[in-house]
Formats: sequence, structure tokens, C-alpha cells
Amino acid sequence: MLSMWLDDVQTFSEPESLNIFQKSLPLEWIETVLKTTNKASIRRRKLPAELVVWLIVGMGLYRDRSINDVVSKLDLSLTDELGDTVAPSAVPQARLRLGKEPLDELFNLTAAHWVKQEDTEDVWNGLQLFAVDGTCFRTPDSPELAEHFGYIKHSKDNHTEYPMLRLCALMSLRSRLIHDVAFGPCAKGEITHTKSLNIPKQSLTLFDRCYLSAELMINWQKTHTDSHWLTPIKSNTRFKIIEEYSDGDCLVEMNVSGHARKQDPSLPETWQARMVTYKEPKGKIKGFITSLLDTELYPKDDLLHVYWERWEIENGYGEIKCQQLENSMILRSQTVTGIYQELWGILIAYNLVRVEISQIAKEAEVPPLRISFTMALRYIQDELLWCAIAKPGTIPSKLKAMRVKVKRFVLPKKRKRPKPRTVRISKTSYTIQRKHA
Repeated sequence: MLSMWLDDVQTFSEPESLNIFQKSLPLEWIETVLKTTNKASIRRRKLPAELVVWLIVGMGLYRDRSINDVVSKLDLSLTDELGDTVAPSAVPQARLRLGKEPLDELFNLTAAHWVKQEDTEDVWNGLQLFAVDGTCFRTPDSPELAEHFGYIKHSKDNHTEYPMLRLCALMSLRSRLIHDVAFGPCAKGEITHTKSLNIPKQSLTLFDRCYLSAELMINWQKTHTDSHWLTPIKSNTRFKIIEEYSDGDCLVEMNVSGHARKQDPSLPETWQARMVTYKEPKGKIKGFITSLLDTELYPKDDLLHVYWERWEIENGYGEIKCQQLENSMILRSQTVTGIYQELWGILIAYNLVRVEISQIAKEAEVPPLRISFTMALRYIQDELLWCAIAKPGTIPSKLKAMRVKVKRFVLPKKRKRPKPRTVRISKTSYTIQRKHA
């Protein structure tokens, strides 16, 4: 056992040229977005812009550490001739100088590259699979953040205790890489955010039933004729059967509301979609509609199989909130720009972990969803700390050696759910302090 530990230490003490961070997220990309957004450091500062970007991504990886501790542990500051490093007060100033635009650009640059790198070959009937869904994040309760992000109202006289940020993401179903994202004040709805997402070509995107909207679905496919969609029907959805393909599989026609046509005059009076229905174990009939009308190319059974994968985006959000952020309920930045920066850093860090998971999955010859997110996250966190101890930008040899022992990352095959999905709410026994009526 001691010899194995010594071998590990020896591997760490002989770094190569690149670490996992700079291998997946090259410094050239950071320099590119800084120049694009005119945020490159002209003066030689102790905390230059490129290191501030690393800091914000590091904040997304180390939620349990203070921001100053992230600077220290990852060795993200320069020293002067006297050996003095950055003062704690310099970190907020450096973040303020940077702004949010470079992180926005960096996310878009990395997401486009990583999705193309990891997801191109993983297709279903020639289409890449994505899902769209929304979630919310709490921000500190300060006047500045409350004014910008707002509160979600439960009733006329009651709303959330903290300002809320609403986020909507386009996520790959098979790798859980986030392809695109939109977020902002909670007053802006999920459908509005969805309209700004970058719609991929040759794709099938799965939506939750709250997204069922003639305007959204028609315009989604207008962007690219091969950008398809699928969404569950609502209990009050009205339709007329135009053609029956088989039992539980038909072409339907629905009316476009007058309100929707007033908002978008280009919409037709009616629209058509394929409807697939199925019977639940308890006998209740449920179904979904889709733009995939070709019954030979997209059989009913294949569509049903894909339909059950729509929950993967919920699992992705769970990985971010529960594992990556360690169930921390509130974002920690105190300014509006800082909140946007922090969330971009969280999303970039999440995708970075997901890219490494895809690489591990290839080594283990299993799908990426069979790799433990928690194990991969801890692995990357430990790797970066070792890089800071050795030299900036080292240790892919250790990365390769650990991938050989990849079996410890592999999760068992998912068992068939014995009972329907349910939620159990456990209320606290403590008195709740409400600041807002």
C-alpha cells in the first residue's frame, strides 16, 4: 500500500506540459474573449484579467471555499519584487473591472466546441438529442439585487424570501453538456428565455409541457427545417384528428389562439403535429406531440423510448445544485455583475466536468451517464489543487494514470423504477423568519 502511495506522489511530482484545466480550457480561448470584449489587461497587475477568469471558474468548482481561498489554493495571483501578493480587497475590484461579458463569451465559445467534440457522433436516427427546461437560483437579499432580479410572487401579498434569478438551458440528453443558456430577472418567463436560445441543426429537442405553445414550436422549426421538437400534451389541449397511423399514433390539428396571432401575425390559424399516446400502469392515458411526422423514419416505439429521456435535464440541474454547489441555496456574489459572473463560472465549470466525464466514459467504454458526476468533480478539484502545488499548468500524466483505474467512476446500470416518480416534502419544525409579507 505504501509503495502505491509513493508511486502516486512520484507521478504528481513529475508534471508534464498541460493540466486538465488548460487542456480542456486553453489559455488562448480566454485571451480571445478578453480581446473580443476589450477586457484584456494593459497594465501588469497582480490579478490580471486572465487570472480573474480562472478565479470565477474556480469559484464554480469550489463552493465550499471562500473566494480569497480559491485565489490562494489555485495560485491565481502574481507577486511583486518584494514577494507581496494580492490583497483581499483587490479581488472585488478585479472582478468589477472584468465585467460579465468575457464569461458570457467564454461559455459560448467553450460550449460550441465541447458539444461538437463530444456529441457529434451520439445521434438518434440522425438527430442530436437535447432538452430545454428552466430553474431558479436565489441571490443575497440586498436592495440592489432585489431591484434587478425581483421576487417570485406566490400571491398578491406573498412572495419569495430572496430575490430569484430564472435560468433556461438547452442541454444535451446523452452527455448533459449545456449547449446554450439564457438567464436573468425572474419576471422574464421561461418561454421568453427559450426564444433566445441557439437552436441546433439536425436535432430533436424535448420540452416540458409548460412550453407547449404554438408560437414557440412553429418558430422553433422555422429556424431550421431539421430542428425538431417534442413536448407532452396538457390535459386541456384541444385537437382534431386528421389521420390515424396506428393505435395511439395520429396526425392532429390545433388552433392557434388569437392572442398568439396578435403577438406574431406570421402565425397560421391552425397548426399540425404528430400525437403519440400511451397508457400508464394505473390506466391513465397520457401523450405528447412532435414535429417528427415520418412514421417509418421515426417509429412510435422509438419516440416513446426517447420521450422517457426528458428527465435527464432535471438530473443535470440536480448535479449543479446538489453536488457542484453542495446544496448551497444562495449565490454568494453581492452585486448584479458579480451574480452574472458567478453563474457563468458555475456553468463553464459544470461543462468542464462533463467534458472530463465524456473522456472517462470513452476509456471505460460506457455511456457518459454511467460515470459518477460526484467522483469526477472531486477528481478535478483534487487535480487542480495538485497543479497549484506543483507548477501552474501541469499533471496530465496523473490524469491518464487515473483513467486507467476508471472502474471506480462507473455507476451500475439504472434499474427500472419500481414505483411512479413522487416527491415527499419534509417541513422544518423550526419557526420560519419571514422578512417579506
